[in-house]
Amino acid sequence: MSILFLAAEATKSAGSFMPVAVQLLIAVGFVAIMMIASHLLGPKRRTSDKLINFESGIPSIGNARQPMAVKYFLVAILFVLFDVEVIFFYPYAVNFRALGKEGFYAVLMFVAFFFCGFYYIIKKGALKWED
Repeated sequence: MSILFLAAEATKSAGSFMPVAVQLLIAVGFVAIMMIASHLLGPKRRTSDKLINFESGIPSIGNARQPMAVKYFLVAILFVLFDVEVIFFYPYAVNFRALGKEGFYAVLMFVAFFFCGFYYIIKKGALKWED
């Protein structure tokens, strides 16, 4: 008797996903129909201006495989350092009384690690903005 009850319950739960499946099918069908319609009905004027690479309104110059400046990556590391600092300081500021001395020591250790990263960035010269 309990096996029949479990089978009926499983059938009831599987049927509850039918509206989601229908909505997903309609959404995928709509996207496919719109893409096909725009391809068939759209203008097909291929000019040399339309076929060149274009990015952000700046004409491309040189090879795309040229190396990036290290300063870009150092600034990215600096951004991540400050971003992570803000993410961890906000919960600490909200709960600093409940965390007690252990929480205070953990934050001091976090700040020490943060300053190690900041010291590395300063030594590499990421904050010197010469051309």
